[in-house]
Amino acid sequence: MIKSIKEIKELERIAVQIRIDILKMLTEAGSGHTGGSLSTADILTALFFSKMRHDPNNPKWEERDIFVLSKGHAVPALYAVLGRCGYFSIDNFLRLRKLGSILQGHPMRGVTPGIDVSTGSLGQGLSQANGIALASKINNKKRRIYVMLGDGEVQEGQIWESAMTASHYKIDNLCAILDNNGLQIDGRVSDIMSIDPLPDKWKAFGWNVIEIDGHKFEEILSSLNEAEKVIGKPTIIIAHTIKGKGVSFMEGKVEYHGIPPTWDELEKGLKELKSI
Repeated sequence: MIKSIKEIKELERIAVQIRIDILKMLTEAGSGHTGGSLSTADILTALFFSKMRHDPNNPKWEERDIFVLSKGHAVPALYAVLGRCGYFSIDNFLRLRKLGSILQGHPMRGVTPGIDVSTGSLGQGLSQANGIALASKINNKKRRIYVMLGDGEVQEGQIWESAMTASHYKIDNLCAILDNNGLQIDGRVSDIMSIDPLPDKWKAFGWNVIEIDGHKFEEILSSLNEAEKVIGKPTIIIAHTIKGKGVSFMEGKVEYHGIPPTWDELEKGLKELKSI
């Protein structure tokens, strides 16, 4: 069911707040990944505030949907969403990457409420999502499993082994979302190791493929709804996004892949976001 204009506007408002939180926590930490966190904000907002079945008051609820952040370096975006959902106090945001904090530099199961899978080594999240999804089917659980991949990450061979596995076992309760922002730490994905033609490759591996603008909530939600209706094969949503989305001087800039904003950049970025 497509959301009303009012509901879409509310999701857009939340996504702006998520981006504000990302900038603040990364600046305070003095390290972390800015560009790829900002590019995922709309997708994560749509998942956690609209689509997924989950309960911040009961993080281990047996019937919950599961989310795996395979591109674990973008975890500031996930922390912002989990905090705003109520999994933990947002006071924790300013302790990102601090010793003893529940918000470490990559997702850690058992440390952060709402994190079900530890990730960080690129290429492994889809394999883990496969296992969870297959086990859920075997145990007759109605949950759906969502996994977010990075475009640079799908250069990893393990991704394609996992893609074959998911198709072979007809894991149709699995939905992968590819944050296709075109940039990785060393430059343009197309220059480092081209992954095109992406739709054709995933189709050849037996997946249902959907392409969307990863910053338009109507398209994000429509694609998630469509994926839920597919029987007998997994779905990948190729979300075309902009690295650094929401902050003009960071957008499309590879330089912001793995560095935090300076305090001056934070001030400029917050001014832009608060004017939206």
